[in-house]
Amino acid sequence: MATYDTVITGGTVANACATFKADVGIKDGQIAALGLGLGDAQHVIDARGKYVLPGGIETHCHIAQESSMGMMTADDYFTGSVSAAFGGNTTIVPFAAQQRGQTIPEVLQTYDDRAAPKSVLDYSYHLIVTDPTEVALKKDLPAAFARGITSFKVFMTYDKMIVSDEKFLDILVMARENGGLTMVHAENNAMIKWMVGRLLERGYDAPKYHAVSHPAAAEVEAVRRGIALASFVEAPLLFVHISTDAGARAIAEARMDGRMIFGETCPQYMFLTADDLDRPGVEGAKFCCSPPLRDVQTQTDMWRHLNAGSLQLYSSDHAPYRFDKSGKLSTGDTPPFKTIANGLPGIELRAPLLFSEGVQTGRITLEQFVALTASNAARLFGMGHRKGAIAIGYDADIAIWDPEKTTQVTAAGMHDNMDYTPFEGWELNGWPVTVINQGRIIVDGGELKAKAGDGSFIPRKPFDPTGFLPPRAPEMAQATNFGAKLF
Repeated sequence: MATYDTVITGGTVANACATFKADVGIKDGQIAALGLGLGDAQHVIDARGKYVLPGGIETHCHIAQESSMGMMTADDYFTGSVSAAFGGNTTIVPFAAQQRGQTIPEVLQTYDDRAAPKSVLDYSYHLIVTDPTEVALKKDLPAAFARGITSFKVFMTYDKMIVSDEKFLDILVMARENGGLTMVHAENNAMIKWMVGRLLERGYDAPKYHAVSHPAAAEVEAVRRGIALASFVEAPLLFVHISTDAGARAIAEARMDGRMIFGETCPQYMFLTADDLDRPGVEGAKFCCSPPLRDVQTQTDMWRHLNAGSLQLYSSDHAPYRFDKSGKLSTGDTPPFKTIANGLPGIELRAPLLFSEGVQTGRITLEQFVALTASNAARLFGMGHRKGAIAIGYDADIAIWDPEKTTQVTAAGMHDNMDYTPFEGWELNGWPVTVINQGRIIVDGGELKAKAGDGSFIPRKPFDPTGFLPPRAPEMAQATNFGAKLF
Protein backbone atom coordinates (compact mmCIF):
# COMPACT_ATOMS: atom_id res chain seq x y z
CA MET A 1 0.00 0.00 0.00
CA ALA A 2 1.28 3.46 -0.90
CA THR A 3 2.44 5.63 1.98
CA TYR A 4 0.48 8.66 0.75
CA ASP A 5 -2.62 9.26 -1.30
CA THR A 6 -0.89 12.13 -3.11
CA VAL A 7 2.57 13.64 -3.12
CA ILE A 8 3.28 17.06 -4.64
CA THR A 9 6.92 17.12 -5.70
CA GLY A 10 9.45 19.70 -6.77
CA GLY A 11 7.49 22.84 -5.86
CA THR A 12 8.27 25.90 -3.77
CA VAL A 13 6.04 25.94 -0.68
CA ALA A 14 5.02 29.27 0.83
CA ASN A 15 3.21 30.10 4.05
CA ALA A 16 2.58 33.50 5.58
CA CYS A 17 5.83 33.19 7.53
CA ALA A 18 8.27 31.44 5.19
CA THR A 19 9.03 30.10 1.71
CA PHE A 20 10.96 26.85 1.25
CA LYS A 21 11.53 23.91 -1.08
CA ALA A 22 9.64 20.80 -0.04
CA ASP A 23 7.48 17.96 -1.25
CA VAL A 24 4.02 17.67 0.30
CA GLY A 25 2.56 14.33 1.33
CA ILE A 26 -1.23 14.04 1.59
CA LYS A 27 -3.06 11.27 3.41
CA ASP A 28 -6.77 11.01 4.28
CA GLY A 29 -7.47 14.59 3.32
CA GLN A 30 -4.71 16.10 5.47
CA ILE A 31 -1.13 17.18 5.03
CA ALA A 32 0.82 14.25 6.45
CA ALA A 33 4.43 15.15 5.66
CA LEU A 34 6.73 17.90 4.41
CA GLY A 35 10.22 17.11 3.19
CA LEU A 36 12.18 15.68 0.30
CA GLY A 37 12.02 12.12 -1.00
CA LEU A 38 8.83 11.34 0.89
CA GLY A 39 8.24 7.94 -0.67
CA ASP A 40 5.56 6.34 -2.76
CA ALA A 41 2.07 7.63 -3.41
CA GLN A 42 -0.98 6.63 -5.36
CA HIS A 43 -0.81 9.92 -7.23
CA VAL A 44 2.16 12.21 -7.85
CA ILE A 45 1.85 15.86 -8.94
CA ASP A 46 4.92 17.43 -10.50
CA ALA A 47 5.11 21.04 -9.28
CA ARG A 48 8.56 21.95 -10.57
CA GLY A 49 8.71 25.66 -11.37
CA LYS A 50 5.49 26.30 -9.47
CA TYR A 51 4.40 27.62 -6.09
CA VAL A 52 2.56 25.35 -3.68
CA LEU A 53 0.36 27.63 -1.58
CA PRO A 54 -2.46 27.31 0.95
CA GLY A 55 -5.80 27.34 -0.81
CA GLY A 56 -7.47 30.72 -0.81
CA ILE A 57 -10.18 31.47 1.76
CA GLU A 58 -12.78 33.85 0.34
CA THR A 59 -14.65 35.38 3.27
CA HIS A 60 -16.70 38.11 1.60
CA CYS A 61 -19.02 36.93 -1.16
CA HIS A 62 -22.74 36.98 -1.87
CA ILE A 63 -23.97 33.66 -3.26
CA ALA A 64 -27.58 32.51 -3.65
CA GLN A 65 -28.54 35.57 -1.61
CA GLU A 66 -31.47 37.95 -1.93
CA SER A 67 -30.63 41.63 -1.70
CA SER A 68 -32.66 44.03 0.43
CA MET A 69 -34.55 44.82 -2.81
CA GLY A 70 -35.50 41.14 -3.13
CA MET A 71 -33.14 40.48 -6.04
CA MET A 72 -31.32 37.12 -6.15
CA THR A 73 -27.65 37.03 -7.03
CA ALA A 74 -26.76 35.34 -10.31
CA ASP A 75 -24.57 32.67 -8.70
CA ASP A 76 -25.85 29.73 -6.72
CA TYR A 77 -23.55 27.58 -4.58
CA PHE A 78 -22.49 25.50 -7.58
CA THR A 79 -21.45 28.26 -9.98
CA GLY A 80 -20.15 30.42 -7.14
CA SER A 81 -17.98 27.70 -5.65
CA VAL A 82 -16.73 26.53 -9.06
CA SER A 83 -15.71 30.07 -9.96
CA ALA A 84 -13.98 30.40 -6.59
CA ALA A 85 -12.12 27.13 -7.17
CA PHE A 86 -10.79 28.20 -10.57
CA GLY A 87 -9.44 31.30 -8.82
CA GLY A 88 -7.37 29.25 -6.38
CA ASN A 89 -9.81 29.13 -3.45
CA THR A 90 -10.61 26.07 -1.38
CA THR A 91 -13.01 27.55 1.20
CA ILE A 92 -15.76 30.13 0.85
CA VAL A 93 -17.70 31.95 3.56
CA PRO A 94 -20.70 33.66 1.92
CA PHE A 95 -23.48 35.45 3.77
CA ALA A 96 -26.70 33.98 5.08
CA ALA A 97 -28.95 37.03 4.99
CA GLN A 98 -31.80 37.60 7.40
CA GLN A 99 -34.71 39.59 6.02
CA ARG A 100 -36.73 41.46 8.61
CA GLY A 101 -39.34 39.16 10.11
CA GLN A 102 -37.25 36.02 9.60
CA THR A 103 -35.82 34.11 12.53
CA ILE A 104 -32.18 33.08 12.60
CA PRO A 105 -33.02 29.32 12.49
CA GLU A 106 -35.19 29.93 9.40
CA VAL A 107 -32.32 31.77 7.71
CA LEU A 108 -29.81 29.02 8.43
CA GLN A 109 -32.15 26.29 7.21
CA THR A 110 -32.65 28.21 3.96
CA TYR A 111 -28.93 28.50 3.34
CA ASP A 112 -28.19 24.92 4.38
CA ASP A 113 -30.65 23.84 1.72
CA ARG A 114 -28.96 26.07 -0.85
CA ALA A 115 -25.34 25.20 -0.04
CA ALA A 116 -25.09 21.52 0.92
CA PRO A 117 -26.32 20.01 -2.38
CA LYS A 118 -24.31 22.33 -4.61
CA SER A 119 -20.98 23.58 -3.24
CA VAL A 120 -17.89 21.90 -4.67
CA LEU A 121 -15.75 23.53 -1.96
CA ASP A 122 -15.76 23.69 1.82
CA TYR A 123 -18.00 26.44 3.10
CA SER A 124 -19.39 28.25 6.10
CA TYR A 125 -21.56 31.36 6.50
CA HIS A 126 -21.57 34.78 8.05
CA LEU A 127 -25.04 35.72 9.22
CA ILE A 128 -26.42 39.08 8.13
CA VAL A 129 -28.51 40.36 11.02
CA THR A 130 -31.21 42.94 10.24
CA ASP A 131 -33.75 42.07 12.92
CA PRO A 132 -31.89 41.82 16.26
CA THR A 133 -34.85 40.86 18.44
CA GLU A 134 -34.41 39.79 22.05
CA VAL A 135 -34.87 36.16 20.99
CA ALA A 136 -32.21 36.58 18.31
CA LEU A 137 -29.72 38.16 20.69
CA LYS A 138 -30.27 35.91 23.70
CA LYS A 139 -31.03 32.57 22.06
CA ASP A 140 -30.70 32.23 18.30
CA LEU A 141 -27.35 33.90 17.66
CA PRO A 142 -25.60 32.13 20.58
CA ALA A 143 -27.03 28.86 19.21
CA ALA A 144 -25.61 29.66 15.78
CA PHE A 145 -22.21 30.37 17.36
CA ALA A 146 -22.36 27.02 19.14
CA ARG A 147 -22.92 25.37 15.77
CA GLY A 148 -19.73 26.99 14.49
CA ILE A 149 -21.10 30.04 12.67
CA THR A 150 -19.07 32.52 14.67
CA SER A 151 -19.28 35.71 12.60
CA PHE A 152 -22.06 37.95 11.41
CA LYS A 153 -22.59 41.27 9.70
CA VAL A 154 -24.63 44.38 10.47
CA PHE A 155 -25.22 47.56 8.50
CA MET A 156 -24.88 51.22 9.43
CA THR A 157 -26.71 52.18 6.22
CA TYR A 158 -29.60 51.07 3.95
CA ASP A 159 -33.06 51.71 5.39
CA LYS A 160 -34.11 48.04 5.21
CA MET A 161 -30.96 46.77 6.93
CA ILE A 162 -29.61 49.49 9.23
CA VAL A 163 -29.33 48.94 12.97
CA SER A 164 -29.40 51.81 15.43
CA ASP A 165 -26.33 52.61 17.52
CA GLU A 166 -28.18 51.35 20.60
CA LYS A 167 -28.92 48.00 18.93
CA PHE A 168 -25.37 47.92 17.62
CA LEU A 169 -24.10 48.06 21.21
CA ASP A 170 -26.43 45.19 22.19
CA ILE A 171 -25.12 43.15 19.26
CA LEU A 172 -21.47 43.88 20.07
CA VAL A 173 -21.90 42.86 23.71
CA MET A 174 -23.70 39.65 22.72
CA ALA A 175 -20.89 38.79 20.30
CA ARG A 176 -18.24 39.57 22.91
CA GLU A 177 -19.89 37.32 25.48
CA ASN A 178 -20.35 34.41 23.05
CA GLY A 179 -17.11 34.46 21.06
CA GLY A 180 -18.51 36.02 17.91
CA LEU A 181 -16.86 38.45 15.50
CA THR A 182 -19.05 41.30 14.28
CA MET A 183 -18.54 42.60 10.74
CA VAL A 184 -19.95 45.95 9.68
CA HIS A 185 -20.74 47.88 6.51
CA ALA A 186 -19.78 51.34 7.70
CA GLU A 187 -21.26 54.33 5.88
CA ASN A 188 -23.23 57.25 7.30
CA ASN A 189 -26.82 56.61 6.18
CA ALA A 190 -28.07 60.18 6.64
CA MET A 191 -25.21 61.66 4.66
CA ILE A 192 -25.83 59.29 1.74
CA LYS A 193 -29.60 59.90 1.72
CA TRP A 194 -29.01 63.66 1.79
CA MET A 195 -26.61 63.44 -1.15
CA VAL A 196 -28.91 61.15 -3.15
CA GLY A 197 -31.81 63.56 -2.67
CA ARG A 198 -29.88 66.61 -3.79
CA LEU A 199 -28.45 64.84 -6.83
CA LEU A 200 -31.77 63.42 -8.03
CA GLU A 201 -33.77 66.62 -7.53
CA ARG A 202 -31.25 68.37 -9.77
CA GLY A 203 -31.46 65.70 -12.49
CA TYR A 204 -28.12 64.01 -11.84
CA ASP A 205 -29.19 60.38 -12.10
CA ALA A 206 -26.63 58.71 -14.42
CA PRO A 207 -24.58 55.78 -13.04
CA LYS A 208 -21.53 58.00 -12.49
CA TYR A 209 -23.35 59.97 -9.81
CA HIS A 210 -23.51 56.87 -7.65
CA ALA A 211 -19.86 57.57 -6.77
CA VAL A 212 -20.77 61.12 -5.76
CA SER A 213 -23.74 60.00 -3.66
CA HIS A 214 -21.54 57.94 -1.31
CA PRO A 215 -18.88 60.47 -0.27
CA ALA A 216 -15.65 59.35 1.37
CA ALA A 217 -16.68 61.30 4.46
CA ALA A 218 -19.66 58.97 4.93
CA GLU A 219 -17.30 56.01 5.31
CA VAL A 220 -14.84 57.82 7.55
CA GLU A 221 -17.53 59.05 9.97
CA ALA A 222 -19.10 55.62 10.26
CA VAL A 223 -15.75 53.88 10.75
CA ARG A 224 -14.82 56.22 13.59
CA ARG A 225 -18.26 55.83 15.16
CA GLY A 226 -18.04 52.04 14.87
CA ILE A 227 -14.63 52.04 16.50
CA ALA A 228 -15.98 54.16 19.36
CA LEU A 229 -18.93 51.83 19.93
CA ALA A 230 -16.89 48.61 19.78
CA SER A 231 -14.12 50.02 21.94
CA PHE A 232 -16.60 51.22 24.56
CA VAL A 233 -17.80 47.64 25.14
CA GLU A 234 -14.40 45.99 24.39
CA ALA A 235 -15.77 43.97 21.47
CA PRO A 236 -14.00 42.86 18.28
CA LEU A 237 -15.18 44.54 15.08
CA LEU A 238 -14.22 44.02 11.44
CA PHE A 239 -14.85 46.79 8.92
CA VAL A 240 -15.51 45.33 5.48
CA HIS A 241 -14.68 46.84 2.08
CA ILE A 242 -12.71 49.86 3.28
CA SER A 243 -12.33 52.29 0.38
CA THR A 244 -10.64 55.37 1.87
CA ASP A 245 -7.24 56.26 3.24
CA ALA A 246 -8.81 58.00 6.25
CA GLY A 247 -10.94 54.95 7.06
CA ALA A 248 -7.91 52.66 6.97
CA ARG A 249 -5.90 55.13 9.08
CA ALA A 250 -8.64 55.15 11.72
CA ILE A 251 -8.45 51.35 11.88
CA ALA A 252 -4.66 51.46 12.17
CA GLU A 253 -4.83 54.01 14.98
CA ALA A 254 -7.34 51.89 16.90
CA ARG A 255 -5.12 48.84 16.55
CA MET A 256 -2.16 50.82 17.84
CA ASP A 257 -4.23 51.48 20.96
CA GLY A 258 -4.73 47.74 21.48
CA ARG A 259 -8.33 47.69 20.30
CA MET A 260 -9.78 44.60 18.60
CA ILE A 261 -10.40 46.37 15.31
CA PHE A 262 -9.80 44.88 11.86
CA GLY A 263 -10.17 46.02 8.26
CA GLU A 264 -10.69 44.58 4.81
CA THR A 265 -10.37 46.01 1.31
CA CYS A 266 -11.27 44.63 -2.11
CA PRO A 267 -9.84 44.44 -5.64
CA GLN A 268 -12.22 47.09 -6.98
CA TYR A 269 -10.65 49.78 -4.79
CA MET A 270 -7.16 48.76 -5.91
CA PHE A 271 -7.71 48.30 -9.64
CA LEU A 272 -10.77 50.35 -10.71
CA THR A 273 -11.80 54.00 -10.30
CA ALA A 274 -14.94 56.14 -10.39
CA ASP A 275 -14.10 56.96 -14.01
CA ASP A 276 -15.29 53.45 -14.87
CA LEU A 277 -18.79 54.58 -13.89
CA ASP A 278 -18.60 57.33 -16.53
CA ARG A 279 -18.91 55.04 -19.54
CA PRO A 280 -21.22 55.54 -22.54
CA GLY A 281 -24.93 54.91 -22.04
CA VAL A 282 -25.56 52.79 -18.97
CA GLU A 283 -22.33 50.78 -19.19
CA GLY A 284 -21.29 52.47 -15.98
CA ALA A 285 -24.00 50.49 -14.17
CA LYS A 286 -21.70 47.48 -14.37
CA PHE A 287 -19.38 49.27 -11.94
CA CYS A 288 -21.89 50.37 -9.28
CA CYS A 289 -20.95 49.04 -5.85
CA SER A 290 -21.01 50.40 -2.31
CA PRO A 291 -18.83 51.91 -1.08
CA PRO A 292 -18.20 53.22 -4.58
CA LEU A 293 -15.05 53.15 -6.64
CA ARG A 294 -12.77 56.05 -5.72
CA ASP A 295 -9.67 57.33 -7.57
CA VAL A 296 -6.07 56.54 -8.49
CA GLN A 297 -4.79 57.92 -5.18
CA THR A 298 -7.05 55.46 -3.34
CA GLN A 299 -5.41 52.61 -5.24
CA THR A 300 -2.01 53.74 -3.97
CA ASP A 301 -3.42 54.13 -0.47
CA MET A 302 -4.84 50.60 -0.38
CA TRP A 303 -1.54 49.05 -1.45
CA ARG A 304 0.20 51.01 1.28
CA HIS A 305 -2.26 49.92 3.95
CA LEU A 306 -2.04 46.26 2.92
CA ASN A 307 1.74 46.45 3.16
CA ALA A 308 1.64 48.22 6.52
CA GLY A 309 -0.84 45.76 8.01
CA SER A 310 -3.49 48.43 8.58
CA LEU A 311 -5.90 46.15 6.71
CA GLN A 312 -5.76 42.43 7.36
CA LEU A 313 -8.12 41.03 4.74
CA TYR A 314 -8.37 41.24 0.96
CA SER A 315 -11.70 39.89 -0.27
CA SER A 316 -13.70 40.05 -3.46
CA ASP A 317 -17.10 41.20 -2.15
CA HIS A 318 -18.40 39.11 -5.06
CA ALA A 319 -21.95 40.36 -5.66
CA PRO A 320 -22.97 39.03 -9.08
CA TYR A 321 -25.86 40.87 -10.75
CA ARG A 322 -26.11 40.37 -14.49
CA PHE A 323 -26.32 43.29 -16.91
CA ASP A 324 -29.95 42.58 -17.76
CA LYS A 325 -33.47 42.66 -16.32
CA SER A 326 -32.55 40.09 -13.67
CA GLY A 327 -29.82 42.32 -12.27
CA LYS A 328 -28.41 45.75 -13.01
CA LEU A 329 -31.29 46.75 -15.31
CA SER A 330 -34.16 45.41 -13.20
CA THR A 331 -35.85 48.82 -13.01
CA GLY A 332 -35.46 49.73 -16.69
CA ASP A 333 -33.03 50.11 -19.56
CA THR A 334 -31.77 53.47 -18.26
CA PRO A 335 -32.16 53.17 -14.49
CA PRO A 336 -31.29 56.07 -12.17
CA PHE A 337 -28.24 55.27 -10.09
CA LYS A 338 -30.34 54.88 -6.95
CA THR A 339 -32.10 51.77 -8.30
CA ILE A 340 -29.09 49.99 -9.86
CA ALA A 341 -28.21 46.75 -8.06
CA ASN A 342 -25.01 47.31 -6.11
CA GLY A 343 -22.14 44.91 -6.55
CA LEU A 344 -19.43 43.55 -8.83
CA PRO A 345 -18.43 39.98 -9.72
CA GLY A 346 -14.87 39.00 -8.85
CA ILE A 347 -14.55 35.80 -6.81
CA GLU A 348 -12.46 34.09 -9.49
CA LEU A 349 -10.15 37.05 -10.07
CA ARG A 350 -9.52 38.08 -6.45
CA ALA A 351 -6.29 36.12 -5.95
CA PRO A 352 -5.01 36.21 -9.57
CA LEU A 353 -5.25 40.02 -9.60
CA LEU A 354 -3.27 40.29 -6.37
CA PHE A 355 -0.69 37.76 -7.56
CA SER A 356 -0.20 39.43 -10.94
CA GLU A 357 -0.26 43.04 -9.79
CA GLY A 358 1.25 42.46 -6.35
CA VAL A 359 3.66 39.52 -6.21
CA GLN A 360 4.80 39.69 -9.83
CA THR A 361 5.43 43.45 -9.70
CA GLY A 362 7.17 43.40 -6.31
CA ARG A 363 4.49 45.41 -4.49
CA ILE A 364 4.04 42.58 -1.97
CA THR A 365 5.94 39.42 -1.08
CA LEU A 366 4.71 35.90 -1.71
CA GLU A 367 4.30 35.50 2.05
CA GLN A 368 2.09 38.60 2.19
CA PHE A 369 0.03 37.18 -0.64
CA VAL A 370 -0.58 34.01 1.37
CA ALA A 371 -1.52 36.03 4.45
CA LEU A 372 -3.96 38.25 2.55
CA THR A 373 -5.63 35.48 0.55
CA ALA A 374 -5.73 32.70 3.14
CA SER A 375 -3.92 32.81 6.49
CA ASN A 376 -5.36 36.00 7.97
CA ALA A 377 -8.91 34.94 7.12
CA ALA A 378 -8.34 31.51 8.67
CA ARG A 379 -7.14 33.10 11.90
CA LEU A 380 -9.82 35.79 12.17
CA PHE A 381 -12.71 33.48 11.33
CA GLY A 382 -11.89 30.52 13.55
CA MET A 383 -10.29 28.18 11.01
CA GLY A 384 -6.64 28.77 11.84
CA HIS A 385 -6.34 25.35 13.48
CA ARG A 386 -6.94 23.53 10.18
CA LYS A 387 -6.77 25.92 7.22
CA GLY A 388 -4.63 28.73 5.85
CA ALA A 389 -1.22 27.02 6.00
CA ILE A 390 0.81 24.21 4.47
CA ALA A 391 1.50 22.39 7.73
CA ILE A 392 1.35 18.83 9.03
CA GLY A 393 -2.09 17.99 10.38
CA TYR A 394 -3.84 20.76 8.44
CA ASP A 395 -6.45 20.17 5.77
CA ALA A 396 -4.84 19.44 2.42
CA ASP A 397 -6.22 22.66 0.95
CA ILE A 398 -3.64 23.60 -1.67
CA ALA A 399 -3.42 25.78 -4.76
CA ILE A 400 -0.52 25.17 -7.14
CA TRP A 401 0.32 28.39 -8.97
CA ASP A 402 2.19 28.64 -12.26
CA PRO A 403 3.95 32.03 -12.20
CA GLU A 404 4.64 31.77 -15.94
CA LYS A 405 1.04 31.26 -17.02
CA THR A 406 -0.40 34.33 -18.71
CA THR A 407 -4.16 34.74 -18.88
CA GLN A 408 -6.26 37.34 -20.69
CA VAL A 409 -9.43 37.99 -18.73
CA THR A 410 -12.72 37.62 -20.59
CA ALA A 411 -16.28 37.15 -19.37
CA ALA A 412 -16.47 33.95 -21.43
CA GLY A 413 -13.42 32.61 -19.62
CA MET A 414 -14.91 33.02 -16.15
CA HIS A 415 -16.82 30.22 -14.44
CA ASP A 416 -19.47 32.27 -12.63
CA ASN A 417 -23.00 32.82 -13.94
CA MET A 418 -22.31 36.38 -15.06
CA ASP A 419 -22.48 38.02 -18.47
CA TYR A 420 -19.62 40.46 -17.85
CA THR A 421 -16.46 41.00 -15.86
CA PRO A 422 -15.24 44.46 -14.80
CA PHE A 423 -11.72 43.33 -15.71
CA GLU A 424 -12.42 42.44 -19.36
CA GLY A 425 -9.21 42.43 -21.40
CA TRP A 426 -6.78 42.56 -18.48
CA GLU A 427 -3.69 40.39 -18.91
CA LEU A 428 -2.65 38.63 -15.71
CA ASN A 429 0.69 36.97 -15.04
CA GLY A 430 0.42 33.84 -12.90
CA TRP A 431 -2.56 31.58 -12.36
CA PRO A 432 -3.58 28.61 -10.15
CA VAL A 433 -3.42 25.47 -12.30
CA THR A 434 -4.26 22.80 -9.71
CA VAL A 435 -6.58 23.23 -6.72
CA ILE A 436 -6.97 20.62 -3.98
CA ASN A 437 -9.58 20.70 -1.17
CA GLN A 438 -9.14 18.24 1.72
CA GLY A 439 -7.04 16.06 -0.56
CA ARG A 440 -9.60 16.07 -3.41
CA ILE A 441 -8.46 17.51 -6.72
CA ILE A 442 -11.08 20.14 -7.59
CA VAL A 443 -9.46 21.83 -10.58
CA ASP A 444 -6.62 20.57 -12.74
CA GLY A 445 -5.42 21.65 -16.16
CA GLY A 446 -8.36 23.98 -16.69
CA GLU A 447 -10.95 21.28 -15.95
CA LEU A 448 -13.37 20.84 -13.06
CA LYS A 449 -12.81 17.52 -11.30
CA ALA A 450 -15.41 17.89 -8.54
CA LYS A 451 -19.16 17.64 -8.52
CA ALA A 452 -21.96 19.50 -6.80
CA GLY A 453 -22.23 18.67 -3.12
CA ASP A 454 -18.61 17.57 -2.64
CA GLY A 455 -17.88 20.47 -0.27
CA SER A 456 -18.26 20.23 3.50
CA PHE A 457 -19.70 22.66 6.01
CA ILE A 458 -16.85 23.87 8.25
CA PRO A 459 -17.76 24.63 11.87
CA ARG A 460 -15.56 27.48 13.07
CA LYS A 461 -14.08 28.26 16.46
CA PRO A 462 -14.88 31.39 18.48
CA PHE A 463 -12.98 34.60 17.87
CA ASP A 464 -9.61 34.51 19.65
CA PRO A 465 -8.81 37.80 21.47
CA THR A 466 -5.29 36.71 22.41
CA GLY A 467 -2.78 39.53 22.10
CA PHE A 468 -5.21 42.40 22.46
CA LEU A 469 -5.28 44.60 25.56
CA PRO A 470 -8.05 47.12 24.92
CA PRO A 471 -8.23 49.95 27.44
CA ARG A 472 -11.39 49.84 29.55
CA ALA A 473 -13.72 52.82 29.53
CA PRO A 474 -13.95 54.20 33.10
CA GLU A 475 -17.75 53.90 32.98
CA MET A 476 -17.34 50.14 32.44
CA ALA A 477 -14.85 49.51 35.25
CA GLN A 478 -16.28 48.82 38.72
CA ALA A 479 -13.38 50.68 40.31
CA THR A 480 -14.46 53.91 38.63
CA ASN A 481 -18.22 53.49 38.05
CA PHE A 482 -19.31 53.19 41.71
CA GLY A 483 -19.32 49.39 41.56
CA ALA A 484 -21.81 48.83 38.72
CA LYS A 485 -21.20 45.41 37.13
CA LEU A 486 -21.93 45.89 33.40
CA PHE A 487 -19.94 42.91 32.04
